[in-house]
Amino acid sequence: METLQERLREQKKRHEGGNKMIGSGGTSPFGNNGYNPEGVRIGQDKSRHGRAVKVWDKREYKNLDDSVELGTRNIKVALRRLRKFARTGAAEELDLNGTIKGTAEKGYLDIQLRPERRNAIKVLIFFDIGGSMDGHIKLCEELFSAAKTEFKNLEFYYFHNCLYEAVWKDNKRRHAEKIPTFDVLHKFPADYKIIFVGDATMSPYEITYPGGSVEHWNEEPGAIWMQRVTDIYQSCVWLNPTPERHWDYTQSIGVMKQILSDRMYPLTLEGLDKAMRELVRG
Repeated sequence: METLQERLREQKKRHEGGNKMIGSGGTSPFGNNGYNPEGVRIGQDKSRHGRAVKVWDKREYKNLDDSVELGTRNIKVALRRLRKFARTGAAEELDLNGTIKGTAEKGYLDIQLRPERRNAIKVLIFFDIGGSMDGHIKLCEELFSAAKTEFKNLEFYYFHNCLYEAVWKDNKRRHAEKIPTFDVLHKFPADYKIIFVGDATMSPYEITYPGGSVEHWNEEPGAIWMQRVTDIYQSCVWLNPTPERHWDYTQSIGVMKQILSDRMYPLTLEGLDKAMRELVRG
């Protein structure tokens, strides 16, 4: 970052294809549309290689739409493996067997009511949003819609790339209304099922080093925050929309997978099925 400040003072014109100044193309660590394994992306909204260690420009993200009609009902079917039914709440549902039995015993119509049978599983989802996840929005929206239908006890938050000291509920106000991650971990008890949704594609520094975040200075590495989650919640999985055959080519995916004790699954029907089985087992 000190070198970048020097370049900003030195540079007087546009550069293209170089290896030192701020520009486009080339191998300079500053600019866009080039290649550098540890660069600062400047002046380009979308990532090309997913390896920038910092992004100079302020970025805005959109909320996921939870009203999207699913292209397939199979996502719902896969999520239904994560079920634990219980009758809770007000007695508003007709208990037919109880009504028949009570009527026969008392000699007059004895209507019996009972609480509705609901899925008692409690789910907390963290959605990675923005950057390389822009190409997976449709799939994530389908998952979000299905999850809101299947899980009555569902909470969600957004993060970017890796979990740090704050998350948010509304991407339009993410800079002004962040929620401390500690508050989230203290709010939801250990019986919640935790699902991370993200491609885990980033600079490895974003996970392993203080200050590694691409957008802000994080006092603690993302790996510490991830470890805090897995220490509290036994049932925790990561769903990755990137095809599994590409995982070995991205170092950060391997790091995140190791933190989750290999509980990372592709965001496919088969991967969802395996993830739900893992959450049930946990």
